[in-house]
Amino acid sequence: MKKIIAPILALLLLGCQEDEVKNNVDSASAIEALTEYATVNKVFQDVGNNSADAVLSGENATSASKFSNIKTDGPIITVLPLDFTTFPKTITIDYQSGVLCKDGITRKGKAIIVSTNWYGVVGSEHTTTFINYYHNDFKVEGTHFVKNSGTDQDDNLKYSVTIENGKITTSSGKTINYTENSTRTWVAGFDTPLNIWDDEYLLDGTQTGVSSKGVKYSLTVEEPLHFVLLPRSIKSGILNVDVANIKDIKLNYTTSTITILGQSFPFGI
Repeated sequence: MKKIIAPILALLLLGCQEDEVKNNVDSASAIEALTEYATVNKVFQDVGNNSADAVLSGENATSASKFSNIKTDGPIITVLPLDFTTFPKTITIDYQSGVLCKDGITRKGKAIIVSTNWYGVVGSEHTTTFINYYHNDFKVEGTHFVKNSGTDQDDNLKYSVTIENGKITTSSGKTINYTENSTRTWVAGFDTPLNIWDDEYLLDGTQTGVSSKGVKYSLTVEEPLHFVLLPRSIKSGILNVDVANIKDIKLNYTTSTITILGQSFPFGI
């Protein structure tokens, strides 16, 4: 998003008269807020993907009566209690001092998931918290809550997602706050549950936050965003963005256009 929005937004805002932006956010702060949003959103979307992967790995291990510590080429995953039917379960993803993952991100520390049932069971709830957890150099805090809401008309599983008190802290000590209320629909990759990298999903809902400089932003999905995990991209959908006094920024991933202050521009994905 930084590469898409920043140059266009800067050009438009720098062309405004001084009194048009007086007592409101300036262009530099707006660009920084959007850049920080892109970072924090990516971090928490990854949390959702990796938590789901851990629950599915735990299900596979307990159904096959394997060891309590599931060691792959990534983190160590521990499931307690180690059986197929007892819930709630605590599933720990331990990246220890650092694991370079397939997506190029180095993660370290622990993500702790408490699940009321397996991921594919309708009504199951999965709450993720963190212990000294890092996504590259970003420390991650908050509560990530997911509930299986059943299937849609196309038999795709839907999950409600809530992020409360989301926060990332940069290596320089800056903090960025984030909340989310959304729905994720799993549209591809469900037939390979132990491989998250072929997954695709639709995202709908709202996201809000406050930048490290106190700039508030909000995002509302107008048409569901179609996410692909590897290579990471958004295939289609429309996102509406407000940053402080700058309203109605529209990102159209279907037509690869951005509209700001009534002017539309193409962008490359």
